[in-house]
Amino acid sequence: MIGPSDITVIGGGLVGASLALGFLRAGASVTLVDAGEDRFHASAGNFGLVWVQGKGATCPDYADLSLRSAKAWRRFAEALEDDGSTDAPLGYRNCGGVKIALGEAELNTMAANLERMHNQSGSAGNGMLLLDRDALRDRIPAVGPEAAGGTFCPHDGHADPLATLYALHRALRRAGVRVLRGKALRASVDEGARGFTIHTDTDSIACGRVVLAAGLGNPELCEPLGLRAHLRPQRGQIVVTERTARFMDPVCHTVRQTEDGTVMLGDSKEEVGFDTSTTPDVRRAILNRAVRCFPHLAKVRVMRSWGALRVMSPDGLPIYQTSDRHPGASLVTCHSGVTLAAAHAGEVASAILGDRLNDSYPAFSPARFEVAP
Repeated sequence: MIGPSDITVIGGGLVGASLALGFLRAGASVTLVDAGEDRFHASAGNFGLVWVQGKGATCPDYADLSLRSAKAWRRFAEALEDDGSTDAPLGYRNCGGVKIALGEAELNTMAANLERMHNQSGSAGNGMLLLDRDALRDRIPAVGPEAAGGTFCPHDGHADPLATLYALHRALRRAGVRVLRGKALRASVDEGARGFTIHTDTDSIACGRVVLAAGLGNPELCEPLGLRAHLRPQRGQIVVTERTARFMDPVCHTVRQTEDGTVMLGDSKEEVGFDTSTTPDVRRAILNRAVRCFPHLAKVRVMRSWGALRVMSPDGLPIYQTSDRHPGASLVTCHSGVTLAAAHAGEVASAILGDRLNDSYPAFSPARFEVAP
């Protein structure tokens, strides 16, 4: 049995590591259980966007949370870089983000969506603009002739997700957080000691609180703790090109040029279960759209591709829950681990420690999925 800590976080990806950092900075002793090599690890395969526009189209609370986190991201990144938690920058750039409309039909749909979001209270302050073709070309001269316009949000940006994950883990280890490698097999409640015991494939860990942040591994851990994780995998495929001259300053939601000049292409949404393979048809569709947006990419070589799984709830929104049956147990899961990293390390961690998670984020309760008898 490993000695007690104030809180154990199960899941060492961006969600779990960000929460653990927030708990640590609030003065709690923390143990982090990280499965390590896991081919379903969303943090290792995502696109790296810090993205606000379009978030919360039907949920103002999600729009607000995404905006607050994006605004906190620079401070979050600078703190990790300044305290020596990384020997390489996180690559965070608040450069603004563009969604490109190929043709008038797509532009009309974007205009309607933008008007609907501006009419809901949670999206009025995100600064989103509709761009006609000329305004789009002013921001990104490299766009092709099919680009009819798009939308722009000044709070959007991007970061290197692997560099961010590395920096979080280094910060935790430097501060003395126990980071244990191993799969969490089950969590049990120690009623007498008013705490929990986490059983992994290598250790047992005692703690006063437990937070499940294990992505697609959450559902099998929830039941003994009185939590509910309504989750499914959704595959996204990403294609990466060779390095090329910089051709865009704002980031595009399907095209991201990294700090080293490579270009990431993606945004497929596939309901294929736990299959992380890549497929020629989806890869062709990704490349076709990218070349229609930026014709010069037709001459740039593709270097590699991969498939990764998003952690999706039925409505795409986060699930935040503290157990009514066992109040020291909480669940935090979302598919926006990069965008919400700053919020998880800040306000969400504070809400958990202050026993305010359910009250602070009622829109993210799993009760919204329960069917009335």
